[in-house]
Amino acid sequence: MTRQHTRAWFGLLVILCPVFLVSMDGSILFLAMPRISQALTPTADQALWILDVYGFAVGSLLIAFGAIGDRYGRLKLLMVGAAVFGLGSAGAAFAPNPETLVAFRALMGLAGATLLPSALAVLSELFPDPRRRARAIGIFAAAFAAGFAIGPVVGGVLLERFPWGSVFLVNLPVIAVFLALAPVLLREVRAAGTGRVDVPSVVLSAAGLLLAIYGIKHAAADGLSVLSVASGVAGAALLTWFVRRQRGLEHPLIEFSLFRDRVFTIAIVTGLVPLAAWSAAAYLSGIHLQSVLGLPVLQAALLALPGAAVLTIMCVVTPALVDRVGKRTALVACHFSIAAGLALLLMTGATGGAGWYVASTVVAGIGYGISFSVVADTAVAAVPAERAGAAGAIAETSNEIGNALGIALMGSLAALVFRLAGPDLAPTLGETLEIAPAAALDAKEAFVAGLHTAVAVLSLLHVGLGLLALRWLPQRQSVNPRRDRRRQGARHRDSGAFGQAGSRVMPGLRARPQLRQQAQPEKALVPQASA
Repeated sequence: MTRQHTRAWFGLLVILCPVFLVSMDGSILFLAMPRISQALTPTADQALWILDVYGFAVGSLLIAFGAIGDRYGRLKLLMVGAAVFGLGSAGAAFAPNPETLVAFRALMGLAGATLLPSALAVLSELFPDPRRRARAIGIFAAAFAAGFAIGPVVGGVLLERFPWGSVFLVNLPVIAVFLALAPVLLREVRAAGTGRVDVPSVVLSAAGLLLAIYGIKHAAADGLSVLSVASGVAGAALLTWFVRRQRGLEHPLIEFSLFRDRVFTIAIVTGLVPLAAWSAAAYLSGIHLQSVLGLPVLQAALLALPGAAVLTIMCVVTPALVDRVGKRTALVACHFSIAAGLALLLMTGATGGAGWYVASTVVAGIGYGISFSVVADTAVAAVPAERAGAAGAIAETSNEIGNALGIALMGSLAALVFRLAGPDLAPTLGETLEIAPAAALDAKEAFVAGLHTAVAVLSLLHVGLGLLALRWLPQRQSVNPRRDRRRQGARHRDSGAFGQAGSRVMPGLRARPQLRQQAQPEKALVPQASA
């Protein structure tokens, strides 16, 4: 291995530092929330905001920051984003109240949106050889999926010995290592001739999402009110305006015309709904294990290990599985296995069910792993090569928004059931157990009813998606996987968006700049010596 190749692989390890943190911070709080709730006593809707504002910030800003990195330099944006992520982590660790914690989590999400597209672009510059680049992108995707899977485990292990702020402070040494080594091992990359970022579209999408979700959460926690209805209506209006605006832009944030293709639509929905199911089930199950069953946080973390291992393994083996059985079979199996795994959570109760939780994560982990790996490739393969960048960006955005929506919507549904079925002494289980120990059993049973309602809805939704995939996705036409891979690899090299089948994390690559890259390959990416 030459010195240049050694430097490239060390550069990959450096890039994986912020990528792993961004994915891990999307899930690290699932087991930490009972401890945070004890320390800061957030309301029901504040607890949900602490969890999901991070995902909403990443998802709503991901494409915009991809374009900004194209224009001003991806390494520069990567460095700034990493520094801001570290500042947000430090602020969150010492937040004195729920409002401050929500604000710093939003800042971390904003920084995370700068890191993902820039990291992938800088990685691609490190490996000019297509085969090595494909291998590096596969490692990149596996690291992202692994971080998301083990986030709850890391959080549980930290909380066994340290205060709740440790789940944020763990980010700081990793960020410090990255900021020290990145200028030495990585080079600046810019894309020539990129289009301008439409700021009003960014504002409309972010504001519309946040207002709509605020209305839903407020109504679930406190009942219908003028504020909740007004927020929901205003959010829906802004999102409608956003969709209409995209149709008239030369460089839209989201190309909604791509959804006319059924295969593309199924792929994007498969990116969104399984992430929603995973995040909602992990969050609600974490509360069930600790607050209902009374398990120590470390034991709850260890119970999550089998499911995390299955998910990570499936991310690695899914490309080979798809070569053997085809994308249609893989996507159908994805939805049905998630549906079956979620249904197992219906066997949990107020006095037991830890074993059913482990079985659920293992069975559903098969589907989650397939979803993480195959969605982006299916979305890109469904559209013309010149629109592959837009398809890849939408696929990654659907993952991040799905993660946040799962907690927001299903968490709100569970909170609503708890409010209607519980002892009506406090809006959350933790508050009820603290002020009225005599009503503990009723409160725990009400929470379990909310958990069962949420997972039942998600399970039925995945059954429906599995049946829809059976009907809409075409049968596999070729029986020569090696030839399929050659054709697919050629298509991906032409599009510039994806390095290999099954790579999930390919955000921020725009379709029109790629067209220019195909026409002028020697000018598309301009490496520069970093300062």
